Amino acid sequence: MKPPIPTPDRTLVEEQAALWLARRDRGLTPAEQDDYLQWLRAHPLHAEVVAQQAAALERMMHLSDWQPVQTSAPNADLFAPTPALARWWKPLVAGLAAAAAIAVVFFNHNLSPEPVAVAAPRSYLRVNERMALPDGSRVELKDGTRIAVQYSETERRVVLHGGEAHFSVWKDVARPFVVVAAGVEVRAVGTAFNVRLGEKQVEVLVTEGRVKVEQVEVAGAPVARAAEVPVVTVGERAVVPLATPAPVPVIEPVTLDDIARELDWQAPRLQFHETPLAEAVAEFNRLNRHQLELAEPALGELRIGGTFRPDNVEGFIRSLEPALGVRGEPAGLNRTVLRRVE
Repeated sequence: MKPPIPTPDRTLVEEQAALWLARRDRGLTPAEQDDYLQWLRAHPLHAEVVAQQAAALERMMHLSDWQPVQTSAPNADLFAPTPALARWWKPLVAGLAAAAAIAVVFFNHNLSPEPVAVAAPRSYLRVNERMALPDGSRVELKDGTRIAVQYSETERRVVLHGGEAHFSVWKDVARPFVVVAAGVEVRAVGTAFNVRLGEKQVEVLVTEGRVKVEQVEVAGAPVARAAEVPVVTVGERAVVPLATPAPVPVIEPVTLDDIARELDWQAPRLQFHETPLAEAVAEFNRLNRHQLELAEPALGELRIGGTFRPDNVEGFIRSLEPALGVRGEPAGLNRTVLRRVE
């Protein structure tokens, strides 16, 4: 019987984890990658602390979306860590700062006796949630997608409960990476692939490397495993129906155009809902060289809704005529004037 592995000093592990996260963020060399994987496998506490600190770092990144409230009293809860995070919050920030991985910006509030009303700028630009997993793998989630991360010493498992996600997997031969979606398992070692869980089927699109796709359950009931699990390579898509057991997934080739269409959801987008046209125009102008102008101020009060790619100015202009009775007139290089349709 092997002697139990002694538990390392947690404070030391927290400092080491913070440094590894900083190095991982700027990109590990091959030698550092080997050292990092050995360090992770040395003790279960290492992976646990990395997961906690990665989650804390995600919280810090969300501060870019925060706008100060109109009050002279600072928000004490904003930076207050939860009890579970409190004991290692300081080592995380200290380690990241020491490695120059992030810059921490402190807001200096001018506490005047009277609150000063300042209009907070609003952005309609939306990007998908991106998560760093404990092993260095990354996942991008489509709106409304939910996942559960279940890592162990022998396997890295992620359960997709709904929606669509793109995975970029860190190579670790000793621990396969498995995505489970409605009884369909997608196994990878080091690759990149997209999984979409629909009402009737699961679709797997491989964008790098190769994966194995197998149906192991139907409506919660186990299905006999295939003697040989199909392999899906880069430039292929696998489709697995969910209503009945599938002998093998349907594998079909896809073109670069197909892949671009499938992954179009990853692009940033502008989302408008009853938004004044003046604000929508200002957002496009902020993000593009091509500038839009309103022929008359009253046009800016018209309301528009919809989702648009920030770089598709022409598509936005075309949508205005049927929706608002507004058309665009070219007015020189990189300039369009918006006028009412007469």
